[in-house]
Amino acid sequence: MKTKPMLTLDDARTIAHAAEAEALKNGWAVTIAVVDDGGHLLWLQRLDGAAPISSHIAPGKARTAALGRRESKTYEDMINGGRVSFLSAPVLEGMLEGGVPILVDGECAGAVGVSGVKSNEDAQIARAGIAALLG
Repeated sequence: MKTKPMLTLDDARTIAHAAEAEALKNGWAVTIAVVDDGGHLLWLQRLDGAAPISSHIAPGKARTAALGRRESKTYEDMINGGRVSFLSAPVLEGMLEGGVPILVDGECAGAVGVSGVKSNEDAQIARAGIAALLG
């Protein structure tokens, strides 16, 4: 039987606080979502001033990154490159940059999704959160 890393509530809190610090340092109002490896929501945090829609987009990006085991930008790039059939992929709803998987020893433990600013800035915030956990 295989064992794999799993996120705890403390892990989600660590990620979210570091992501929040990165967003606040840059003056960005965003929503931060942390999900487990099955895409189930562990943490959702909407900073003051973040658009209400971001509370739907951030978890979608995180879920897409966790279930796909890759950054959500990968799907955005495929669609923009002409593979529009990915728009019909079941369950994947956040196929925009800003969802980043949490990879530990080659295993996906979950993902972080951020929404509210430019997509590359969303991803920057997500990576800052993950870095606080994994170093």
